[in-house]
Formats: sequence, C-alpha cells, structure tokens
Amino acid sequence: MTKPRFLVSLTTNDNDYQIEQAESAEIAARKLGVELQILYADNDAINQSTQILKALQSPAPEQPTAIVFEPVGGTALPQVARAAVAAGVAWAILNREATYVSELRKTSTAPIFSLSSDHLEIGRIQGRQFAALLPKGGAILYIQGPTENSAAKDRTSGMQQTKPANVQVTLLKGQWTEESAQRSVRSWLKLSTSQRAAIDLVAAQDDSMAIGARNAFQELPESDRERWLKLPYLGCDGLPKTGQAWVKSGILAATVFVPPNAGQAIEMLVDATARKKSLPETALTVPISIPAIAELRPR
Repeated sequence: MTKPRFLVSLTTNDNDYQIEQAESAEIAARKLGVELQILYADNDAINQSTQILKALQSPAPEQPTAIVFEPVGGTALPQVARAAVAAGVAWAILNREATYVSELRKTSTAPIFSLSSDHLEIGRIQGRQFAALLPKGGAILYIQGPTENSAAKDRTSGMQQTKPANVQVTLLKGQWTEESAQRSVRSWLKLSTSQRAAIDLVAAQDDSMAIGARNAFQELPESDRERWLKLPYLGCDGLPKTGQAWVKSGILAATVFVPPNAGQAIEMLVDATARKKSLPETALTVPISIPAIAELRPR
C-alpha cells in the first residue's frame, strides 16, 4: 500500500517557531507512517504559492495527498486552495483565518480546515503580563509581526484589549525574525523621538524578535546601553529550547507558550482520511503565560 504523501509549507527556516513546526511535523509523520516533504517559503508569498502549485502539478505518484501550510501573506492562497480541492488533495491552514474554507468544504471530497493558535488570547496574555510588570503604568516598545499578517493583527488587538489604559505603546514592525527586529529597532533609535522616549519595557510578538530588539540595544555606546539592557524583555512562542530557556536565564522576563501545531494538523488529517473522522472547520490551540501571570513581579 502506498504511503500518504504530506507536503508541509512553512514561512521560513530562521524562526524558532517555524523550526519547531517542522520538528512537530516530522515526529507526527514518523509516528503515523506518512511520507513527508517540508518546504520553506523564505517569507515570500509568491514563492510559497509557486512551490505548492508545482507540487500539485506533479505526476500522480508524486502529487501530495495532503498539504499543510502556514501562509506567508495575508490571503492564505485562495486560488491555490481551489486547485488543491479540484485535485482531491486535503488542505490544512495553520495560524490564519481563511474565509474561503467554509465555501470550499461544501464541494471538497478531501478534508479542508484551519488549525490556529488563539492569537487574540496570545495578545491578551501579553497585555496581562504588561499589567503585572507595570502596575503603575508606563511606556512599552512593541515589535509587531508583518502588517498584512492576521496573526500579528490579532495579537496586537488582543494586547490592546487587556493592557491597562496607563500603559502607552510605541509600535514597530518586524518579520518574525531576529534580524528584522534588530533592523527595526536600529532605525527607531535614529529618530530624535527615541532619544526622548522613557521606555519601561520592550515586548515583541515572538521570542526571536525580542532577542533581535535586545541585540540592537546591545550595539549602543556603553553610556546608553546599560539602561536599555536593564529593561524587562517579553516575547512569545515560548518554546523549550528558546523562549522558555531565555526566561530561565533572565534574558526574557516572560513569554507566551504557543504549542506548535503542524504535527497536530497531520494527525487530524490522517484521522479524517484513514479513520473517517469528521473535522471542525476551525480548531484552536491554547496558549499559556510563562511564568504564570501571578508569578510576575512589578519591575
């Protein structure tokens, strides 16, 4: 019997969460006996679309049985999704809302669904962390993910819902990578307004960007560097080898653990195809604060 062929398309290979996504997919594939190919889009939506379409256009023996992907851009590739459904290929979207899912499920013979981290709740947790660390209020430098990315938008929206009114936020943009956040903070430091800013905390929407921000401050002359490096830094993703380790070492004051879900998506698709288990249109994973909010002490 031919093994099911799964294609997992991830955004980049230089982000700790995406690396853990790949690892979770590999573990699930070995456990379930499916053939796995992982592709990285280098944070380029056109490249991602091209890679997936090329796989869909492969000869039948090489065509994937299912595609699991985390979108780079804001659209979640609706035309590519339609091509997959037309070819009878299962389609799972990670960490993104896609309005076309409901429509395509009506006609698709293969499973189609989305599995996401609860990005609003991730943002709400960060807002609660701000409140615990700055009970008297203050100013935060906040590095958000890409503007067009719904996960980044939802995390910002959730944070705004729970942060105290006396906490002011200066928002910078990154691309989910350490280097992008470092560049963004470097550019901000060149502005005259940054010299007057009395920042009390630095936070980012993922751990690698929090480290990138910290690295930018590390480059400052010694007279300025010390005050910036003394601030609490907060990240998100909270993976054991990176975010959680950085919290334990004191590099980060807190993070939010976001369970990798690529492996879970593979398991759900195998359940749906091999075991005929029905799938929800959308499923959410549950994030948690590390350390717990009650354990955070004012800075």
